[in-house]
Amino acid sequence: MIERLAIIGLGLIGGSLALAWKRNRSDLTLIGFDRPEVQEAALARQMVDHTASSPAAAAAQADLVVLATPLDAMGELLKDIAPHLRPGAVVTDVGSVKMPVMSAAQAALGPSNPFIGGHPMAGSERGGLSSADAFLFENATYVLCPAAGNSVVNRKDFLQVIEATGARILLLDANRHDTIAACTSHLPQLVATTLMNVTAQRLDDDQALLQLAAGGFRDMTRIASSPYALWRPILEANQDCVVATLNDFMQTLQHIIDCITEGDQDAIGEAFARASELRDTIPKDSKGFLHPLADVFVYAEDRPGTLTHITNTLFDSGINIKDIELLKIREGTGGAFRISFVDDQAAENAVTVLMEAGCRAHRL
Repeated sequence: MIERLAIIGLGLIGGSLALAWKRNRSDLTLIGFDRPEVQEAALARQMVDHTASSPAAAAAQADLVVLATPLDAMGELLKDIAPHLRPGAVVTDVGSVKMPVMSAAQAALGPSNPFIGGHPMAGSERGGLSSADAFLFENATYVLCPAAGNSVVNRKDFLQVIEATGARILLLDANRHDTIAACTSHLPQLVATTLMNVTAQRLDDDQALLQLAAGGFRDMTRIASSPYALWRPILEANQDCVVATLNDFMQTLQHIIDCITEGDQDAIGEAFARASELRDTIPKDSKGFLHPLADVFVYAEDRPGTLTHITNTLFDSGINIKDIELLKIREGTGGAFRISFVDDQAAENAVTVLMEAGCRAHRL
């Protein structure tokens, strides 16, 4: 049975896993490893029970070892901990590319230490231990990729630990995972980055551009804030799948360009219809790496206590705010807030309770 768990890397994902397990599996003993100052902060927040002097020392105490470091560090890390693992200890990771890590694990680990690749499909624009959240994985998809010949279904104790994060488990072959991730995670990141760079190129010609970049543009480019230090090893590790997906994207975009040039509005209309139909089939009860929010616009007077009235109304109704932004304000006349919620139902509920409380609220 898994009783002692080592988390190597206490950033956003590792720290959030620790908080989730502390909240839902108080029977587990958590051992953390990271830089000394990060370990001190983790102990201060009571994320972990103990810290270790090295990855090997952390792994030597554990029944389950979680590698929550950047992808490019995992190969050497597996070699480092392998001689120190307890017989039967399970090793997993949280990397967003699976094939390179699975290959490194196969080479480094012996038959008595099964490796189960993992990818919790949740994230944040902000990283680091300070952004760790016990609810980060609630209703998220948690992909597991067992190594060849390793039946993860027989490890009920491992599955129960993963389920305790609040996530939903999906079993996938590692290669299939990487192909899907290139389309649903890596491509959106590169598209968002490109959109912002196109905007930057045109900004010198028209300073009003960013003032009008709201709504859908802001939602589409939200992940453009992600640091390159995080994405470099991901793009390197999944290079072939990413390039193939980008080529497909460029061909499809070129088709749209050709249709616009030729005035083929019927073909463009068909593309819109296909996209809309498929978009409506995306499950609304789970979170992936890219999770759009549902927006409500609230018009408010320019007077003290207005924002407090809005947020308290939502709090009293048990409606959780995911994001809030002041869109415009003219002194003495008021302005508009854009408040984002987890899904359409929460947004509709918010509109109802806000209007009942005397606020002007609507959805686009």
